[in-house]
Amino acid sequence: MVEIDEDPQLGLDSDEDDEQLSDDALQEAFAKGLLKPGMNVPLDEPKKAINNVEGLKKCLAEFKRSLPWAERLDLTNLPAVDLIAKAEGKAQQSEGVDDLNAEDDFQREMYFYRQAQATVLLALPKLHKFKIPTKRPEDYFAEMAKTDQHMQKVRKTLLIKQAAMEKSEKAKKLREQRKYGKKVQTQVIQNRQKQKKAMLTAVKKYQKGMTDKLEFLEGDQEPKPKGPAAKKQINKKSPNAKKKYKDQRFGFGGKKKGTKWNTKDSHDDVSGFKAKMAHGKGGKRSGKGGKTNKRPGKETRRKMKARK
Repeated sequence: MVEIDEDPQLGLDSDEDDEQLSDDALQEAFAKGLLKPGMNVPLDEPKKAINNVEGLKKCLAEFKRSLPWAERLDLTNLPAVDLIAKAEGKAQQSEGVDDLNAEDDFQREMYFYRQAQATVLLALPKLHKFKIPTKRPEDYFAEMAKTDQHMQKVRKTLLIKQAAMEKSEKAKKLREQRKYGKKVQTQVIQNRQKQKKAMLTAVKKYQKGMTDKLEFLEGDQEPKPKGPAAKKQINKKSPNAKKKYKDQRFGFGGKKKGTKWNTKDSHDDVSGFKAKMAHGKGGKRSGKGGKTNKRPGKETRRKMKARK
């Protein structure tokens, strides 16, 4: 067999040995009471700032190129005049960056805004001098970064999302309506239960002789209004002019059924009896012979229809 020597550079058992040593050292320090909260945090030494001016100049010379300004388009200038402060009569603040409060977001953004204004005022004449166009031509058409097929997909996706949102809103409204309807139904059932309970209590009191009022038999009658409302209600219940005219002309009605029933007096009264009419000897006569026009029989009528 070939024995392999453990090389510390290969790191075969070095990590385990270091961990074992560190654990033993920590246990010894803990036993001696040297370990306390916060003491096991390593403290890094502060980095020293080195201002290597010669090295910075050397690096600048390496990547610096002597290009015309039209290729660089760089400008270094102070911010424009604060017209608002000037119009309000306030003193113009110092234009130095050292006097700017970097923690004030509004002041810092306004400084950038005014500096951009000043840069535009300086850059436009230079661009015109080098005949560089600064406006888009009228016949310029920008090419879309996305194809029409892609935009159609985007539009379709947006429409699907909009339809889903509308459907969700509609379902939400339906749920709210159902909740409201259920609430109203529950309230109606509770009111009925209360009325039933009150009526049963009134009946028990009447049965026990505790009261002699029978107002509970009137049911759910609304209380009679008082004042002008009562007069309006009375006027509504009274008959109108058409009803009054019909009552005056045709009467108020009366007993309709049983008016043609025979009584004992009408049964005994035979003054209006006519024998000829009773036995079919009377009636209307037509023709020279005075014979009555009798209706043909059923068979005769059938034959007459068949002839036609």
